[in-house]
Amino acid sequence: MKNLKLKVARVEHDLSQAELAEKIGVTRQTIGLIEQGKYNPSLQLCISICKTLNKTLDELFWQEED
Repeated sequence: MKNLKLKVARVEHDLSQAELAEKIGVTRQTIGLIEQGKYNPSLQLCISICKTLNKTLDELFWQEED
C-alpha cells in the first residue's frame, strides 16, 4: 500500500525525496520505495523519518483497518 502520508508530510516540509534521504542517511531510492509501498522500513528508519518531519509513527506509518 502506498504511503501517501509520508509523501504529503515530506512535501509540507518542502523536501524532495533526495533531501529527506540525505537528512536521514539513506538513498533517494529508499524514500521512493517507502512512498510506493514497495519497501518495509525498519523501526529505526521510521523513527528517523518521523523526527525529521516532526510527525509521530502513528501519523506516518499506521494503516487504519477498513
